[in-house]
Amino acid sequence: MSDFLEKNPWNALRQFTNARIALGRAGSSVPTEPLLAFNLSHAQARDAVHHPLDADALHEQLRAQGFTTLDVHSAAPDREHYLRRPDLGRRLSDESRAMLAQLSAAPSDVVFVIGDGLSAFAASKQAIPLLQAVCPTLTDWSIGPVVVARQARVALGDEIGELLGAKIVVMLIGERPGLSSPDSLGIYLTYAPKVGCSDAQRNCISNVRPEGLDYPLAAHKLHYLLTHARRLGLTGVGLKDDSDALLPGASGTPAVGDDSNSNNGAA
Repeated sequence: MSDFLEKNPWNALRQFTNARIALGRAGSSVPTEPLLAFNLSHAQARDAVHHPLDADALHEQLRAQGFTTLDVHSAAPDREHYLRRPDLGRRLSDESRAMLAQLSAAPSDVVFVIGDGLSAFAASKQAIPLLQAVCPTLTDWSIGPVVVARQARVALGDEIGELLGAKIVVMLIGERPGLSSPDSLGIYLTYAPKVGCSDAQRNCISNVRPEGLDYPLAAHKLHYLLTHARRLGLTGVGLKDDSDALLPGASGTPAVGDDSNSNNGAA
């Protein structure tokens, strides 16, 4: 068995990916070690979906970084309803809606919303480092309070942004866990957010985590999309992500405002 594994021609490729390749074989099954690793990854993915967001700790960390925060909850009263009724996760609870409606905060250029989504691990681990990377680049932007949203789907940001009078809402939300990424964060941008916006009106940046799209690169892409969204007055299918053309060593001229779309779907 060891000779078979060592001579497997796929072995050299394992250094380039977390995908499960070149696992070897024990009879008609995989060897014990990769089987146990698979079971562990599956358990971590399930835990990510069901693990509750520690909103209090997140508020404390955000305020320690100088952010003003607000706390909201979707219409899904608990995790069971959230998973069975995706529609409830797209609208605010009555209490949260009333609270935001009564605020007298001035309209802002951008409001960031941190939502648990399908992985509270991602929201807890990745959102603050991303904010720390992107906010210093938004020197000429008015930034509203950071909203922490529990039992949240992507579209919840539309109602939040509308009530807060935001020009653009940015939802930072835990993505559906994979077997190698239980803590991946998704970023969704919507210009002129309001209830009823479709996924075609958003742009998405996905797989934000140190092992995937790291914070500096994610912040670079987000800043690019925010800048051109404000200039063009739109997000979604009309806003193309050509931010890679601006990276050191890249060639070519970015083109924005065509029919391409960087939206990869919504949770």
